[in-house]
Amino acid sequence: MGPGTLEKLLQTMPITRQDDILVGIETRDDAAVYRLDENLALVQTVDFFTPMVDNPYLFGQIAATNALNDIYAMGAKPLLALNIVCYPACEDLEVLGQILQGGLDKVNEAGAYLLGGHSVDDNEPKYGLAVTGMVDPRRILTNAGARPGDRIYITKPIGNGVIATAIKAEMVSQAAYEEAVHWMAMLNKESSEIAVEVGVNAATDVTGFGLLGHLTEMAQASQVTMQLYAESVPLLNGAWDGATIGLLPGGMYNNRTYLEGKIRVAPGVNPTWVDLLYTPETAGGMLLAVSPEQAPVLEKAMQERRQSCVLIGEAVEARDYCIEVMA
Repeated sequence: MGPGTLEKLLQTMPITRQDDILVGIETRDDAAVYRLDENLALVQTVDFFTPMVDNPYLFGQIAATNALNDIYAMGAKPLLALNIVCYPACEDLEVLGQILQGGLDKVNEAGAYLLGGHSVDDNEPKYGLAVTGMVDPRRILTNAGARPGDRIYITKPIGNGVIATAIKAEMVSQAAYEEAVHWMAMLNKESSEIAVEVGVNAATDVTGFGLLGHLTEMAQASQVTMQLYAESVPLLNGAWDGATIGLLPGGMYNNRTYLEGKIRVAPGVNPTWVDLLYTPETAGGMLLAVSPEQAPVLEKAMQERRQSCVLIGEAVEARDYCIEVMA
């Protein structure tokens, strides 16, 4: 299903809204938030997909991380998880067991509880989680609070969509494979906690819509324009070389079509950078918008806790496009 398809369908339906729904579908945020009382809100998300690595245990870890990170993107703590499994009944169930073990280990690392799930006999394996988290409703991180002048940071390098394509083509180096898996299996727990402590203005994570897609959602929800410094964006080992020889997933082209008219590319930007910025990511890092005054505080806190945090742009007053990609 292409970017925005489900969103367009939901917009045609009479979805009930009420005051305790603090985050719904309107801003295309990472998870929904429902307030139980003045001190507690529930955060709900679901995510699953097909394997992008050939190791079933690592696939389980990455898929679980991708779902759990939606909770962290809201500044929340994962509480409960349910498995979502599609798997051919005729295949080796030991492989499925390894996938589930990878997911369970990540749920445990997050300090959450796995309470079961649902499985379907399907020729194409798929795995993920439905996750419920909890958060103080006064400390939610959303994608809608960025302000002109905010500095934009990213907490992981991009390019794992290219590496995943290279893996399928058997054209990836061992070093590139290991680095990509390392980042994809990393929970955004520490980055989320720091973002809440520092008081960032907006946050989201980078997944299937790519860096440009998720930054566009933040820009639209916040009613600002983002200036993105392409050459400041950190890249995974092998991502640039893979992109230059055409190892780009189909989702890159879908994202480019979906975002048509919302992105302005300044003269002089290398087209390979643009391709990489459109490319889907799996379990990517957080995008954080923070005031100029708090930016040094964020950088120091991330450094002290050994978390990656790279300045890649700035929010400005809204223009007739969402993002300007600059060299």
